[in-house]
Amino acid sequence: MPIAANDHVKQWMNIQPMTISKHHTLRESLLLLSKTADKELPVVEDGQMLGVVTLQDCVEYLDSNNGTFSILRTEFRAVSDDFSLKENTNGGGPFYVLHEKTGALEGIVGRDEIMAYYEHVREREAEAQKTIEWLKLSFDTAYEGVAIVDDKGIVQLFNETYSRFVGVTRKEAIGRPVEKVIENTRLPVVLKTGVPERNQPHRLQGQELVVHRLPIWQDGKVIGAVGMLVYEGTSEIQQVLQRMELLHTAEKQSGKETVEKPVKQGRVHFEDIIGESPAIAKAKKISRKAAQTKATVLLTGETGAGKEPFARVIHDMGTRSNSPFIALNCAAIPDSLLESELFGYMKGAFTGTRNEGKPGKIELANGGTLFLDEIGDMPLATQAKILRVLQEKEVDRVGGTQPIPVDFRLIAATNKDLQKQIQEEKFRQDLFYRLHVMPLHIPPLRQRKQDIPLIIAHQLPKLSEIYETNEKTIDKEVLQLMFRYDWPGNVRELLNVLEQMFHLCDGDHIQVKDLPESFTEQPVGEANVLGSLSEWQERKHKQEQKYEQKHIEHVLEEVNGNKSEAAKRLGISRATLYNKLSRFS
Repeated sequence: MPIAANDHVKQWMNIQPMTISKHHTLRESLLLLSKTADKELPVVEDGQMLGVVTLQDCVEYLDSNNGTFSILRTEFRAVSDDFSLKENTNGGGPFYVLHEKTGALEGIVGRDEIMAYYEHVREREAEAQKTIEWLKLSFDTAYEGVAIVDDKGIVQLFNETYSRFVGVTRKEAIGRPVEKVIENTRLPVVLKTGVPERNQPHRLQGQELVVHRLPIWQDGKVIGAVGMLVYEGTSEIQQVLQRMELLHTAEKQSGKETVEKPVKQGRVHFEDIIGESPAIAKAKKISRKAAQTKATVLLTGETGAGKEPFARVIHDMGTRSNSPFIALNCAAIPDSLLESELFGYMKGAFTGTRNEGKPGKIELANGGTLFLDEIGDMPLATQAKILRVLQEKEVDRVGGTQPIPVDFRLIAATNKDLQKQIQEEKFRQDLFYRLHVMPLHIPPLRQRKQDIPLIIAHQLPKLSEIYETNEKTIDKEVLQLMFRYDWPGNVRELLNVLEQMFHLCDGDHIQVKDLPESFTEQPVGEANVLGSLSEWQERKHKQEQKYEQKHIEHVLEEVNGNKSEAAKRLGISRATLYNKLSRFS
């Protein structure tokens, strides 16, 4: 609890101070001085202060037979009771507090009282510093971007969220005019009018946002303004409205088991890519710029880091959003079939194919976007043909004689080091330069662990909706272990682990015991938490078996142990069900 500030001497003075009279001998005065921390004592007669006697004078004149009055000093520091100790710039004392009208001595602020006051000040400053640290932490932790300007529109405060969003460091922002930091800002207008602008649309970094612009009033004057980024796009608003509708529907149903599901949104928005860490904010910033161009984008990053969502959002928020988005995983299709999938084929090109022929992915992407995932696994021969398509803007179907004009935007992705692939003659250098127009690296989860709570908070309600169960919460100790884990499978692994815990936990609260064994049994390190990849896969397999067992047991319970009916519901044969049950026993 903060200590109330009060600096007046009246609050600190000793109202029963030690005093002497003018009739005391020097020896008597010296004896009294030895009992006080100060080097002087006031001489008082009938309540009135006559002066002070110092220890130095008493020692110097000790051998004389004179009394105290003979060495009385009439110069001393007299103050009124409203004197502020903050004005005591030289740190001296003591102070003698005299009545404003009568001049009577009311109290003394000596060395002990001044020390007590300074201790109070230190405690007060410590409390204030603690409050400041909490405010700083809250200011930077806020999901919303917050910028504060003075009456001249100069940025005074700028939090980390806004910094990451606009790509300007806090150090660069503070002290600059706000219009040079935040594009299209209307904070200068709010400073002039003094009128708040709440829930206003604002275009920033190529994205539609919802912001507050609030004037700061003091003593009838506008002394500054606050800009707050409230919603990062329209889909967040839609999600809030859907949740409100769900609550309203649930209240109407008065305890019914099911509620109406919200309408799914088809397009991917930038706010759908969850994360506010510097690494992911940088990737979002580049992808916003990429969405506004037609240039080829090369996405790099580890498996499971989330390259495809970035490809989709670049398309959906770009100039070709109303045209098709066609995706092809180059590693998932055999080399012998890859060319026909990409380029299509003419009638009769292959034995057993459809008579009318078939357009390839490139033709299907005409006018839109072609996403080639795992392009590092594409054979060299196919790379050469893709390069020609990019150069000539036309495609030849397999078995065809007439080139077909195409206009598409290419987004490629890989988890491989293409520069190394070039050195090993596994990837064409000329194709690399065609792809490497707008490079975008998607950071692994271990480099943005602060996003883990945001991803979990976003995913848990989705799991509850998919499986039509109550929403579940998660223990903070689980999050602490997740922060220590290095996530070799990245976001994909996190979502997999979260879904496992969602199904395996008892009740509606996920605890440490629900985590996979790898989190609690293996030593944690930056380089490798799970050891080899094979160990991770083995543990993952065990967790999947455990989930499968629980699911089968649940189905058997629903059908009262009828194995034939259970096999039908599970979509497997009765023999397969018996085999699985025997492994579980």
